[in-house]
Amino acid sequence: MEAGSAYTGRLPRGCVLCRQGTKMVLLVTGRCSTGCYYCPLSLEKRGKNVVYANELKASSDEDVIEEAKTIGAQGTGVTGGDPVACLDRTVHFIKLLKKTFGKRHHVHLYTSSLDTSAFRALEDAGLDELRLHPPMEAWDRLEGSGIAEFKKSSRMKIGMEVPAIPGQEEGLRRLVRFAQEAGLDFVNLNELEFSEGNWEELKDRGMEVKDDVSSAVRGSETTAMAVVEGEHTIPVHYCSSSFKDSVQLRKRIKRRALRVALPSDMITDEGMLLKGVIEGPMDEIIAMLRDKYAVPDGLFRKDVEKERVEVAPWVLKEIAPLLPYESFLVEEYPTADRLEVEREPLRPR
Repeated sequence: MEAGSAYTGRLPRGCVLCRQGTKMVLLVTGRCSTGCYYCPLSLEKRGKNVVYANELKASSDEDVIEEAKTIGAQGTGVTGGDPVACLDRTVHFIKLLKKTFGKRHHVHLYTSSLDTSAFRALEDAGLDELRLHPPMEAWDRLEGSGIAEFKKSSRMKIGMEVPAIPGQEEGLRRLVRFAQEAGLDFVNLNELEFSEGNWEELKDRGMEVKDDVSSAVRGSETTAMAVVEGEHTIPVHYCSSSFKDSVQLRKRIKRRALRVALPSDMITDEGMLLKGVIEGPMDEIIAMLRDKYAVPDGLFRKDVEKERVEVAPWVLKEIAPLLPYESFLVEEYPTADRLEVEREPLRPR
């Protein structure tokens, strides 16, 4: 499998769609009572009563649906925080997605809860796939949790998804054994990563990055592969940090770029939007582009949000030396937050 990931058996449907870049990520809350030290959630979202559809901070149902349409989503991964911490909201969004896009829109959900009554409500709302994320201290105390009994009467696919914590091979093997005995459908092991929200906790436990170009934790992959390569009766999957970035995220970004790019934008091989940018008095710049340089209206626009004028990069390269304003070639994500990743100055007159 690409980018160092590996699996035995068939991938869960949620993973298949994620691999294709066709899943929207819907964070329904930043709140969670579990408090896992390795939680990678950003400080911007952690503990907050917020909703994000991919990178878009959503304030309405319409925001969520529009983002799903913008990337051509064939499914949604519901996450948090813990979605069970705001069960009514989570149920609402599952129903909304199914009503808008139909039963074929695949919805999977992550939770650290073991509340089977909440699971029943999620299933009744239309959830297709439940991914249990028990905290590490609960890995060897899952017998008697009611999960096995719930699975027998559930139509959903149910699996475990946890980080591969270095040195926890035996704990992970116990988790896999429990999943097999409980009749669950799969186990996913994620490569543990440093983030702005967990780096201090990981560092305090002696963890370090595996190389200079990765945020992945040294030893996580080795631990995961030792478990994946064992004998299993259900699929066990390892998802690497590089897979998330170089395959899943890249494909989702490219899908969005194809749908949001303007006639004045170019799409790079990485799925970024390449824009020509002129900074200065916007109305004056637009008048000059139109009247002096005869640039067609479709190849420039006033960007009120960033207080600049955007011009087709191939046009700006030609006229930049003639302009009395600062101009740049800018690469930015085609996402709602429009994160700028590169800026190249073009020589003014």
